[in-house]
Amino acid sequence: MPQRIEALDVSIEELEQLVDCAGQGPLPTEGQRKLKAAVATLGVMAAMLADKDTTIRKLRELLTPTRTTEKTKKVLGSDAPGQEPQPKAARRKKGHGRNGPGAYTGARKVRVAHPAMKRADHCPGCRKGKLYPLNEPKRLIRLIGQAPVEATVYELDALRCNLCGEVFTAPPPAGVGTEKYDASAVGMIALLKYGSGIPFYRLQKLESDLGIPLAPATQWQLVAEAAATLAPVEEELLRQAAQGSLVHNDDTSMRILSYEREAGDARTGMFTSGVVSIVAGRRVAAFFTGSKHAGENLADVLRRRAKELAPPIQMCDALSRNVPAAFAVMLSNCMAHARRHFVDVVNSFPAECRYVLETLRGVFHFDALAKEQALSPQARLIFHQHNSQPLMEGLHVWCKQQFEERKVEPNSGLGKAIQYLLNHWPELTLFLREPGAPLDNNVCERALKKAILHRKNALFYRTINGASVGDLFMTLIHTAELGGVNPFDYLTELLRHPSELAKSPARWMPWNYRENLDQKADLAA
Repeated sequence: MPQRIEALDVSIEELEQLVDCAGQGPLPTEGQRKLKAAVATLGVMAAMLADKDTTIRKLRELLTPTRTTEKTKKVLGSDAPGQEPQPKAARRKKGHGRNGPGAYTGARKVRVAHPAMKRADHCPGCRKGKLYPLNEPKRLIRLIGQAPVEATVYELDALRCNLCGEVFTAPPPAGVGTEKYDASAVGMIALLKYGSGIPFYRLQKLESDLGIPLAPATQWQLVAEAAATLAPVEEELLRQAAQGSLVHNDDTSMRILSYEREAGDARTGMFTSGVVSIVAGRRVAAFFTGSKHAGENLADVLRRRAKELAPPIQMCDALSRNVPAAFAVMLSNCMAHARRHFVDVVNSFPAECRYVLETLRGVFHFDALAKEQALSPQARLIFHQHNSQPLMEGLHVWCKQQFEERKVEPNSGLGKAIQYLLNHWPELTLFLREPGAPLDNNVCERALKKAILHRKNALFYRTINGASVGDLFMTLIHTAELGGVNPFDYLTELLRHPSELAKSPARWMPWNYRENLDQKADLAA
């Protein structure tokens, strides 16, 4: 990766003046900084050009500042002259940044009674009225720090007979098991590693600073054993994901240090594929790491699909490796990917790109309105056909005119961006023909950030078994997050009921495990 260079605004003429001044005497401090930055840039560029994998885009990113957003307003700079800006969907008013008591859903709640007064007492102020409780008590929030994994040492009294030598040891307190590692400790380690991207060695350093020795090898052993226990739940999630009416998939690069490829496998790449399935309004996320592409991993999931179900809608980008060859799907391609081709060349073709980006902004705006109004799939389809279809038809006519009237060179950046739109037009516009077809693949892109965070912090998996363990925990953690469920509580409860989830894993999904626990508590009472 190229080193980061200090960003300085220096023209070629100014550099030439600095070189001339350098021959006449010492340069001022600011001049030295600019000249050193120019020399550093030249060195980095030489190294990048020597690398066969360097692209023009990488060089452009080195020399020009990258955008922090691809929003149309930021890309274009301002609205088109004489054109009314697109109306914005209603947004929630921003607050002052503080979290109220209701935001602390995981906090322990302690009821504090008034020390001197109670309900129906006479008011000590006016001495006439009576006191009654408010509907909402006053709340005081108190935050404390603690170690991610805490340890308690129980010192059990041991008594020995001075005659026979028999030792009598005090029993542990009620509710304290004999196992060293509680299910909550294993759940926390797994959540930190595969949910937050904290490598084992960093957690070891943190815990050792707090007086809790926790070796990386021990952490790995705990999560590996837990993964074997949780395997039935992962398989049930995959089975339910296969029944979805809409599936998103994509992949990202990954690295496994020790990986033996099958005979005849000439591939050199390694990937983590993400699949997000929409099943009865619920979202199930699944991860797969290895040499298979996203389409092959999706095919493995769809093999669990009931034969009587109609083909699902599949959302992905236009790469052929994302399509499951052995299964029929209604293919839908990501509009955000198509749009990005125009964002990349907006500086070279500002007028043409403005038209395309403004048109697509209108389409995304109508989709946001449909989500805000919580329209059904059929109502959303009618809404898009009424509002977005004229925009897309106009864009299609404009794209064909650019080539027919020879306004654009086909091999230029703009020509390739237009050709991408035309080549994948049926898949990009499925949302105008099929209820429930999405516009973009953002839900899968966000899911893959779990794997990208792991790659960024831990750099690699050591073995394919380690990758499988990571896939399992990312599947459970992100599916819980998509359903608004506390992933730490979910993992902990699963690990506390190993025999029960092995018998009936369908009752231990993120959306019904709490109901299952409540039923067990009622029966026990």
